[in-house]
Amino acid sequence: MTRSRSIVAMLALAVACTAAPKERERGRRVDTPPIEEAEWIFSGKLLNGWQDQGVAKRKIEAGKALEVNMRGGASFSLLSASPVEGVVQGLLFTVLADAALGELLEVRLDSSRAEVFPRVTIGAQHRREMLGGWNEVFVPIGELNPKGLPYDRVVFRSRTQFKSDTPVYFDKIALIRRTADTFDANAPPSSQPLVAKVALKAGATEQKSFAIDCFGKTHKISPMIYGIAVNVRMNAKHAYVWSLNAAARRWGGNPMSRYNWEHGTAWNTGSDYFFKNVNYSGGDYSYRTFIRDNVTHNMQTALTVPMLGWVAKDTHSFSFPVSEFGAQRETDPEEHRAGNGVSKDGKPIPPGPPGQTSVQASPQFIARWIAALRAQDAERRGLRGVHQYILDNEPDLWDSTHRDVHPEPLTYDELLRRTIEYGSEIRKGDPQAVIAGPASWGWTGYFYSAADAAAGFQNKPDRKKHGDVPLLPWYLQQLKKHEDRTGTRLLDVVDVHFYPAAKGVFGDAGLTDPQTAALRIRSTRALWDPLYVDESWVKDTVKLIPRLREWITIHYPGRGISIGEWNFGGEQHMSGGLALAEALGRFGTEDVTSAFYWTYPPDQSPAYWAWRAYRDYDGKRATFQEVSVPARAPNGASIFAARNEQRTKMTAILLNFQPDITIDAHIDAGMCGRVTARKTYTFTGEKDGFKESAPKLNEGGAIDQKLPPYSITVMAMDLSPTKK
Repeated sequence: MTRSRSIVAMLALAVACTAAPKERERGRRVDTPPIEEAEWIFSGKLLNGWQDQGVAKRKIEAGKALEVNMRGGASFSLLSASPVEGVVQGLLFTVLADAALGELLEVRLDSSRAEVFPRVTIGAQHRREMLGGWNEVFVPIGELNPKGLPYDRVVFRSRTQFKSDTPVYFDKIALIRRTADTFDANAPPSSQPLVAKVALKAGATEQKSFAIDCFGKTHKISPMIYGIAVNVRMNAKHAYVWSLNAAARRWGGNPMSRYNWEHGTAWNTGSDYFFKNVNYSGGDYSYRTFIRDNVTHNMQTALTVPMLGWVAKDTHSFSFPVSEFGAQRETDPEEHRAGNGVSKDGKPIPPGPPGQTSVQASPQFIARWIAALRAQDAERRGLRGVHQYILDNEPDLWDSTHRDVHPEPLTYDELLRRTIEYGSEIRKGDPQAVIAGPASWGWTGYFYSAADAAAGFQNKPDRKKHGDVPLLPWYLQQLKKHEDRTGTRLLDVVDVHFYPAAKGVFGDAGLTDPQTAALRIRSTRALWDPLYVDESWVKDTVKLIPRLREWITIHYPGRGISIGEWNFGGEQHMSGGLALAEALGRFGTEDVTSAFYWTYPPDQSPAYWAWRAYRDYDGKRATFQEVSVPARAPNGASIFAARNEQRTKMTAILLNFQPDITIDAHIDAGMCGRVTARKTYTFTGEKDGFKESAPKLNEGGAIDQKLPPYSITVMAMDLSPTKK
């Protein structure tokens, strides 16, 4: 066995030892043979002369994992009989712990000398989830010992915030030796893989194990996660949008805050384009056309309802005419009389009266719209036209986007007041309505009001005025109190927008150099991974969906979650397609109520085909199945699985995030039953989309599948189900 292959074998064995169902109990393990590149410290027992010491209560039983109580800052050390010699790549170990431990686990090296070694907090960049709740952790030596000092012990410690008495289990603790084939241990953590691995040469093949657990916790996937937005301006030209087979379509975006439903074809562009009133379609396209098209194509409708208070009065007025406000930094190239509202010296020009472009849109104005919508439903013999009402669009940016009619920044109280006023009219006119809000723009909008943003987040005067409670939790608290007091529910779904903030990932189609492409794919972890620190100015664990679910559970139980706008950029590059496919898969596994891509993937792009992986992978409208099934993938890949209600069909989508490495995937699906038929569809970036094949079936529940570099693979299977 070569040196590089032995490291691969060690990691494969580490995965295999937790994959066997009967070995998933806490404290159980499988023996692992010695590996020449690893200096084993612990594997079922202490090895190579290493000893343990420390204050943490711990138990070592032959053949089992090391069991430790790490409550409240407890620590223990593993001590070598002599200083460690030779060049070391890093520390590898597997750990099974209470989820609350999170990033409260530290590891460091130490010695009997006076040197001080860095304490390394175990974060998302170090760990990889495995089956049975275990995590594999690799910490590069560059973090543990940047000065190359001598050491003779490894110290594990929890922070004082860890309050659980549930045992923590450690297994397969080893120092990994550096070889010529391995990656740079001194590279920054953000550029490292999650765990130790051989840096395989381009064109190499790597064997990896996946698993699907049909007896795990399941739930139905909401079809509204496969939602897109309408582009009224391009609607007539982009007929291809129907080939996406989206399940829902959103009437949303900045201009919808100023849409005049009574006029029918009047919007205002806001700061996006010179604050102009326009007819986007150039014809008679209106909300009626939008809903009719959705019904025709069997799509559900999400409709943005203005609560800004003003809508466009016509299709030709504009807010900052040069004749009235003087020379401005920019004017409309096609209508030089319309300025952008910024003076030549770069200062915002105070706006004139809203009536220059707009008419008032009171709650009663919206009530008339709801009545008109319900009348249309009656004409369709009760077939519902609107499946979700959204309370405006990014109200936390009104003082910027629509400052010509709402120059003052939105406060906590105004948001609540408008929600109650407009939401009450929606509920009164459509008692079965699903109402979503507050359609917040992004990260800071979850915690602060626009008034806080204007005053500075450190000052946060509006938030302090409301008990220093973050905006969304406060909003949920108040709406629950309103329902408790009045019996009227005004919010069914918590709606927020999310775009990656890392430089180059989103915006202007996004960069596609290798580093940004990898970052784009990693950025999707901000949606779901509680330990991922966002690699942007945010510099925090976004954990968007878990965070929203926690807030809902505490402050207003029963609300759904909607990601009202999202896009990871790079749509014409395979990294954009993989990020899109990863996000859609996560929306399904995380039980999201609805999600709407902004706006929709470009025709025949990698993003387009990634969408089709879930909604039409075979060109015959075959879709991802409807019941989400737990599945596990190794580092560098993802797997999402779903079955039908009858347990006779299953779809699995496998993603290979590596741009130049092929994965030989071994998928354990034995708990799902015997696969009686299988077709595979693979996309690697070509404009003609998925290539179909019918691989030979394995005996039992195991499935072997080759995953090309940077690829999306759909496996459609017929099952003879196994009884639990």
